[in-house]
Amino acid sequence: MHPPISRRTLLRGAGAMLALPWLESLAVRRARAAGEPTNVRPPLRMGIVSVTGGTVLESWRLKEGGPLDKLPSILRPLDFAKQDLLLLTGLSHSGRTENLNGHEACGYTHLTAAPLATKQGGKSLAGISVDQLAAQHVGQDTFLPSLEIGLSNHETRYSFRSADTPVPYEDDPRHVYERMFRGRTPVVPNWQRRAAAKAATEVRDSAQGDSYDASVIDLVREQAQRLRGKLGRLDRDKLDQYLFSVRSIEKRIATLEARLKEEALDAASPGPGKLVDPKLPAKDIPFYKFRDLVYRDPEKHGEYIRLMSDLMVLAFQTDTTRVCTLAIGDDGAYFPGVITVGYEKHCHTLEHQGNAGRVEDADPIAREACRQIHAWYTGLFAELVRTMKGIDEGGSSLLDNSLLLYTS
Repeated sequence: MHPPISRRTLLRGAGAMLALPWLESLAVRRARAAGEPTNVRPPLRMGIVSVTGGTVLESWRLKEGGPLDKLPSILRPLDFAKQDLLLLTGLSHSGRTENLNGHEACGYTHLTAAPLATKQGGKSLAGISVDQLAAQHVGQDTFLPSLEIGLSNHETRYSFRSADTPVPYEDDPRHVYERMFRGRTPVVPNWQRRAAAKAATEVRDSAQGDSYDASVIDLVREQAQRLRGKLGRLDRDKLDQYLFSVRSIEKRIATLEARLKEEALDAASPGPGKLVDPKLPAKDIPFYKFRDLVYRDPEKHGEYIRLMSDLMVLAFQTDTTRVCTLAIGDDGAYFPGVITVGYEKHCHTLEHQGNAGRVEDADPIAREACRQIHAWYTGLFAELVRTMKGIDEGGSSLLDNSLLLYTS
């Protein structure tokens, strides 16, 4: 019979398994030593840009599958990037909704594909959303596991950390920036240097002995074990939970300290890309005043979307987070100057007039107005894509290293 595996042996084994995805870094280190060129890819990011409100499906869809030649009219502003696009149609959420209005039903199922979305006792219930699922896998490597920003409300809830935990969206750009960089200075990561440093660290750590004993938990482990033997079952569980919590905090602090050290080195030798500079509103202007203008003035609306898009790009560029969801648009917004047909400029009114059970039963003028609104939104999304495509991360662009979902 084999002896039981010790905790320290298990931790070492887990550490080896966690290092496996970075084995290419060892090759980078050897290549550098040999003077060979290297091409280190930065991490993959996931960005979701979701437009609130009803849309015009026939102006989103291709008439037939195959290579993208001529894009549908709503997506035409993305023509410059069509080689980077994958256009998916025919998808459907097949789950049920209960006790929800139409806006809530669309919002709750939008990124969750929940089999059942509902409200019970005023509590929102759906399922984990795709952005939060991604954050569970990659969020431990960044300052913020995920970032949820833009215009959202109690009806249009998209992100759910769990079935009963919707994630609030921050709509104030200054608050978003302060959350991202409180106590930090934005800096462009040098991914080549980081990969070489990580490889060197892995080689060094693999040769170390009892480095885990530096942990506070390990220093008191024997005392804790003696105490545990004197406790009842409930108190043992409580002690275990406490020690686990302390261990989690230790790991988080160690990760943050390591990241700050990395960024200090990056500041001395930054990567090749130039940081995006979001033009934040003046501190002395309350955000609600700016937000009110967003709803009434398309020029301010576009300015707001550009600003929030820049914050998303900056979050990715500085590796503050690798998962970001941006909600743009609002049903209550007006679009004078964007809409060139009819007399109605209120988005929500047009959505009701321009939609029906059958397209031929909808008001064609209102439907064209809705199409123009969404083409306008796509033009702003295209600016985001163009910005990311132009940011050099050392042989590849920020867009090359990102998965973007544009949806409505």
